[in-house]
Amino acid sequence: MKCLSRVGLALGSLALLVSTGCAMAASPVNGFIYSKVDAPLAVNSDADNKKHGSASCQSYLGLIATGDASIETAAKNGGITKIHHVDFKSHSILGFYAEFTTIVYGE
Repeated sequence: MKCLSRVGLALGSLALLVSTGCAMAASPVNGFIYSKVDAPLAVNSDADNKKHGSASCQSYLGLIATGDASIETAAKNGGITKIHHVDFKSHSILGFYAEFTTIVYGE
């Protein structure tokens, strides 16, 4: 009986550990060990984009997250008033560190 309760405790602990948050960045694909992905987010026109701006946020161990990766902040950082398209980059390493960057192109 004690053996079964120990196994149950071990399995419960493992389930709790697996279900806790890890540092993951939003991405169309995720790599558990490592990922670095660039992808489109939105497109408004085919205009020649002379300016770009970016904004980022980071996560550490899935416990602490900080930053502002909003489109509004990225446009402000690039001095953009008319947005043509938006891309993003995500980067994560072993669930310990993750970064998400929004890149805005426009004029």
